[in-house]
Amino acid sequence: MSDEVLEAPLVLEYPFTRTTGPVVGAFLTGLREGVVLGVKRGDGSVMCPPLEYDPADSSALSEMVEVGQAGEIVTWAWNGAPRPQQPFDRPFAWALVRLDGADTTILHGVLVDDPSEIHTGMRVDIVWRDERVGQVSDIAGFAPATAPAGSEQPPGSGDGVEVVSAAEPVQSVRTPIRIEYNYTPGRGLSAYLRAMKDKRILGDRCPVSGQVFVPPRGVSPIAGMPTSEMVELADTGYVESFNITRVPIRGRDDLHPPYCSAWIVLDGASVGFMGLVTGIEAEDVTIGLRVKALWKPDDELEMSATNILSWVPTGEPDVVIDNFELVGRVDEAAASEASTDEEAES
Repeated sequence: MSDEVLEAPLVLEYPFTRTTGPVVGAFLTGLREGVVLGVKRGDGSVMCPPLEYDPADSSALSEMVEVGQAGEIVTWAWNGAPRPQQPFDRPFAWALVRLDGADTTILHGVLVDDPSEIHTGMRVDIVWRDERVGQVSDIAGFAPATAPAGSEQPPGSGDGVEVVSAAEPVQSVRTPIRIEYNYTPGRGLSAYLRAMKDKRILGDRCPVSGQVFVPPRGVSPIAGMPTSEMVELADTGYVESFNITRVPIRGRDDLHPPYCSAWIVLDGASVGFMGLVTGIEAEDVTIGLRVKALWKPDDELEMSATNILSWVPTGEPDVVIDNFELVGRVDEAAASEASTDEEAES
């Protein structure tokens, strides 16, 4: 068996839509109309971007005021390797910009060619997108100001507030969340995934309690000690608990409610893991139901836990579960002795 640790690119992504309310909604409506609004706080200062409440005393805020479309860089950091979905696809600077007429800063990108072209205190102008929809990205970024230093713009005549008030308001905004990363499963899970390609299921044994955990993690979650013994388990077990889903889940068009997700405990294992139960009506699933893995066809097997499509009833009598105590209580003396033995060996 190879000791090489596996690695795989993963993406975590889900949609998120929020209602904006009157304050944030007005700010986003203004961006769509090419106007920047802030909100006046109780002490007379202006917060931009605005919030519905004062972060200092939690008082409600509602008085919108127009601020300028140029400002000053308060601080910045260079981004030499932009990631997807960032403002620019070339090196740029992240900066906190205090717009004229505002007392707080807005975070955005500044498009300059080199770190030597940006500095704290530098004047910058907003660069608007040609097509705007009512999101912060309507501001494409900031660029070095064309007006000389010392020629700050007035915060606005107030016409911008009227423009926003007369426009169709932005009432919600969709903000998809996406994280791309490389996942390294470690040696225990790497062995588990390799075995999956051969339709084998591996666990690891706690050196103190003797309990078998699947999938293997390389460390006993009970004793907190490294594990070294791998155990091959049967692809049969029983349902310890279950849940019936009756509403569709976006992105899982292959699952048609109602369906049953269950905690499957394999024969010889001390803990269970999640699996889909099929081959039986969801309402007929019971605690203790004996099940067997339904594998992908041999020519479709890969190093993945998705090789098990679901769990189907075996037809055997249900397991009678009399005790639902939490798994594992480690004998402290045994754990101490095992730890001493391990230190002696090393």
